[in-house]
Amino acid sequence: MNLQNFSAKSFSDSIEGGTKWLINKLKGKMQKPLLDLLQEYHLPKGLFPQDATHYEFDEETGKLTVFIPSICEVGFKDSSVLRYATTVTGYLEKGKLTDIEGMKTKVVIWAKVTSVSVDGPQSSKVYFTAGMKKSRPRDAYEVRRDGISVETY
Repeated sequence: MNLQNFSAKSFSDSIEGGTKWLINKLKGKMQKPLLDLLQEYHLPKGLFPQDATHYEFDEETGKLTVFIPSICEVGFKDSSVLRYATTVTGYLEKGKLTDIEGMKTKVVIWAKVTSVSVDGPQSSKVYFTAGMKKSRPRDAYEVRRDGISVETY
């Protein structure tokens, strides 16, 4: 953990996510890895930073909450950059994550990403909506990458 970017909220969120995971494990309700969940819903496995391992998913409502240890940016091989808050939420359905809170992309300025979608499991494109819908090559998001800590979301 980088002490320069340490925040009580991100530490608290990280502990909360880990605690919920442990309680579910003790109850015998093992949660599948985030990578598997994303692939099951046809989204690229590198959509979140590598250290985003704790999450909550309500199968009834589709609400997904992903916990990230610190605010960070991830650069992808297509030169795009995503910035993540310590908690990212959205609604997951086959081929899309909508109503996203906690994710931005660099266009000319930082713009809030409101949805990520694909045409299907074999789609070669990922569509990001941040004011306007933009397609990017899917293979750029198939490899999980480390986030680089930043000061502010």
